[in-house]
Amino acid sequence: MKREALCGLDIGTTKTCAVVAVEGPHGLEVVGIGEAPSLGMRKGVVVDLDQTIKSIEAATEQAERMAGLPVADVYVGITGDHIRSTNNRAVVATANETREVSEGDVRRVVDASKLINLSADRQIIHAVPRYFTVDGQEGVEDPVGMAGGRLEVDTHIITGGATFITNVLKCVHRAGLEAAGVVFEPLASSASTLLPEERQVGVVLLDIGGGTTDVAVYSLGSAIYTATIPVGGNILTSDIALGLKTSHDQAESVKRELGAAVRDSIGEVTVPVQTLDGRTTKDVSTAELRGIVVPRVLETLRMARQKIIENVPRDLVLGEVVLTGGGSLLKGIEGIAEDVFGLPVRVGVPKHVSGLTETVAQPQYATAIGLVLFGANGNSTLIETSRRAGTLWARMRKFVADLWS
Repeated sequence: MKREALCGLDIGTTKTCAVVAVEGPHGLEVVGIGEAPSLGMRKGVVVDLDQTIKSIEAATEQAERMAGLPVADVYVGITGDHIRSTNNRAVVATANETREVSEGDVRRVVDASKLINLSADRQIIHAVPRYFTVDGQEGVEDPVGMAGGRLEVDTHIITGGATFITNVLKCVHRAGLEAAGVVFEPLASSASTLLPEERQVGVVLLDIGGGTTDVAVYSLGSAIYTATIPVGGNILTSDIALGLKTSHDQAESVKRELGAAVRDSIGEVTVPVQTLDGRTTKDVSTAELRGIVVPRVLETLRMARQKIIENVPRDLVLGEVVLTGGGSLLKGIEGIAEDVFGLPVRVGVPKHVSGLTETVAQPQYATAIGLVLFGANGNSTLIETSRRAGTLWARMRKFVADLWS
């Protein structure tokens, strides 16, 4: 029996990652993964069409070969400083004569919540219902079938710059693929790394990529605030290269090997680092490296914390911080984050999928895995120019519905 492939495409600043999944006996099964250097993106924005297209082609071809399945449609991750979010509320009267809430009523009230002041150069990416209210009863997760004449919804709305989104989708199309939907990347990362209990109690997710750090705050099971900070792991690599007067590749190697693990003065050592010409090495103390790494990490985390302070109610209780993305691999970053946020911190790895688990159970794959989860559940924003809306997610919804319960 031929299996339909469902593909998530994470076009990052540092790398482009494609993940191919199929319907398995216990839900989504990852059967292919591909990666390629990303040279045409900067902080979530396309700066070189041709280079971005080449990255997409290379990553998807590699994933196709591993999966042994062709890929036609992809769920695409979107991020960048152009992303904005807000919360809105809408109300409609139920249309059923029996005063029973129908699926049509739910669609109407969610559509009504999308009526916000929006400039011509922006478009809505997501309108995520936080909770419904039926005849004054708040906190309803699924109102369908309930008796009531008045249906309200509180919705988290995410918008993006139309030009930036169009350019990403243009690259996808020119790479021979069709965008089945788009997903704001921290929502995708949350889908693959967070547990329902964490989203219910209150959690901050920080997805630290190469060019951006994405923020998502959850409470009572739903996203209440999302944002993107135009700072990521690449700027730390540049700091190390500049401070140690070495190459970018050597700085990246030093960052991965030692990173923030040098934040403590115990056990001071020196490490050999190649000079800029690559011909000789010089000894660099961990104290010197600490002076470069820690201030930049603190700055990034404090920027995220300040965003949350300014946009999340002060009385909101948050239980922990989850770090994911390639930047979360920095050794010792959990301790620094605990100091900044005053909350327990863990590194989030993708869950909720089977197949190739040893390979994909890494923070850098959180977004790509989350994209296929979103696609399977039908929660991505569909693109009008897609060749098909996708049938696989409709059959698989029952497998991943628990993620959103």
